[in-house]
Amino acid sequence: MSVVSVSMPEELLERLDDFADDHGYTGRSEVVREASRNLLGEFEDKKLEGRELMGVVTVVFDYETTTVEEKMMHLRHEHEGLVASNFHSHVGGHHCMELFVLEGSLESISTFVGKIRATKDTLTIDYSVLPVDEFGGLADVS
Repeated sequence: MSVVSVSMPEELLERLDDFADDHGYTGRSEVVREASRNLLGEFEDKKLEGRELMGVVTVVFDYETTTVEEKMMHLRHEHEGLVASNFHSHVGGHHCMELFVLEGSLESISTFVGKIRATKDTLTIDYSVLPVDEFGGLADVS
């Protein structure tokens, strides 16, 4: 097995170690391997390929120390065909939440989420994806 060196803030490393201890992992490497497998598998779901999807992406960041808000605005415009709606809210003393509602293919949604994940200084990113056709007759209610 290869050995990989990763840089991360001390606080995140402490959380990783605590998580490993609390959940019975043999160490942080095991946690990182499992998290990596999960991350890589998120958009490899064959059931979602070729289907029209909707997604919700939530991003939280500290507005006083970052340029994340500006980067989110650029991403929204860059992906205007994908972003159906966007909501911005102040949360707590120094934080903002950016919420994106997306409509598109698995590839376009995964590209968008990847660009958000690559944005420096985001505090948390969460998302969900759901096939539009799973609603069946609900959309046809008169």
